[in-house]
Amino acid sequence: MKLYELSPAAGSTKDVKRIGRGHGSGNGKTAGKGHKGQNARSGGGVRPGFEGGQMPMTRRIPKRGFNNIFATKYSTVNVSDLEKFVDGTVVDTELLVASGLIKKVNDGVKILGNGELSKNLTVKAAAFSASAKEKIEKAGGKAEVM
Repeated sequence: MKLYELSPAAGSTKDVKRIGRGHGSGNGKTAGKGHKGQNARSGGGVRPGFEGGQMPMTRRIPKRGFNNIFATKYSTVNVSDLEKFVDGTVVDTELLVASGLIKKVNDGVKILGNGELSKNLTVKAAAFSASAKEKIEKAGGKAEVM
């Protein structure tokens, strides 16, 4: 096979729709824009969220509270969830994702103290609650902040 013999799979490519190229093209004259009006003009149309002058939904709906965009968002795992690992395992973020305990790492993983732990584990995470750290160390394991 030569380089010039390569071609895309049948049906995978379509010819581009050539707008405004005469009546025979099927898209001549107004070029698919209809007759006059705001959307027929060059640069016409409205910005996203514009509702024709009606008070937009983003301004109609009440807003409460404050959303801190700089806050660290942790993915959380409870101590009881770590019970599924074998004694002596080093539990880190990669293992938690691989085992399906967390889907997304976000800004790091925080271990919370809900439940009990009887396994001797070395847990590496971005943050620990005080009770989680205590339970991991009580079970003979280590809580390491990464």
